[in-house]
Amino acid sequence: MAISDTLAAVRRPQLAAWAPVVFVLLWSTGFIGAKFGLPYAEPFTLLLLRFGLAATLLLGLALALRAPWPRSPLKVLHVVVAGLLLHAVYIGGVFEAIRLGMPAGVTSLVVGLQPILTAIVAQLLLRERVAARQWLGLLLGFAGVGLVVGEKLLAGDAAHPLSAAGMLVACVALLGTTAGTLYQRRFCTDVSLTSGSAIQYLATSAVMLVLALSLESMRVQWSATLIATVLWLVLALSLGAILLLFWLIRQNAASRVASLFYLVPPLTAIEAFVLFNERLGALALAGMGLAVLGVALVLAPARSRAAR
Repeated sequence: MAISDTLAAVRRPQLAAWAPVVFVLLWSTGFIGAKFGLPYAEPFTLLLLRFGLAATLLLGLALALRAPWPRSPLKVLHVVVAGLLLHAVYIGGVFEAIRLGMPAGVTSLVVGLQPILTAIVAQLLLRERVAARQWLGLLLGFAGVGLVVGEKLLAGDAAHPLSAAGMLVACVALLGTTAGTLYQRRFCTDVSLTSGSAIQYLATSAVMLVLALSLESMRVQWSATLIATVLWLVLALSLGAILLLFWLIRQNAASRVASLFYLVPPLTAIEAFVLFNERLGALALAGMGLAVLGVALVLAPARSRAAR
């Protein structure tokens, strides 16, 4: 039985409760992984290693599990487009923005605007009803993210000035993740998670190869840190978090899935404190509280319906 069929059949309350938490914990490590890996490889080269290995693993897994593959060229095209938006544009943009000097916290704030954009576009294109309580939650979440990242700006802006190029690339990444989330839900919900993700990673690897050959030296300084970073990016993020995200998109309205991203910057700040001794002040702690409250407001209507 394919993983997609297994996940579709499992609807236990425990999974519904814990899946968003696990996803946020995994996804929050993406910025930390970039900070660990970029000193040893340029961004597109690093992502070529990540997506190439992830594509190989998922391709083998899909074949071993005899997962169904898209049967029409149009469906394959939809899968590729969604993958390029979510992986090449979004993740590639985040890594490139950090390379251009954007602080990780500021980059997380820019892409943290995604829930607002997703909710608005989903309401217009997917005809999803976004209640006033959810809008309030989205605004509180954005305010919380702003407080968390704002403290980082106040503490380190002089040492790490923002660049126009880095901000532009981060905004492109924001548009990529917004469009990719909506496109995945609109056109790819009936595609196997394993075979569909394998196709997306193969397409993203091809794009990363072209970008690396065109724009980078492709030099890699192999070390234990780099190997551990690549393995984490592949196993925890490209496999674990992405497959879980696609499953969440299938199970929830697009705007509620997007609201989970509000918790990523606060968690990233905690991880940065533990790993890099980046201090958290009262402003950041208050921001985390607002972000958690915002997500709770957005998710509460779905939980109440499930309970009934």
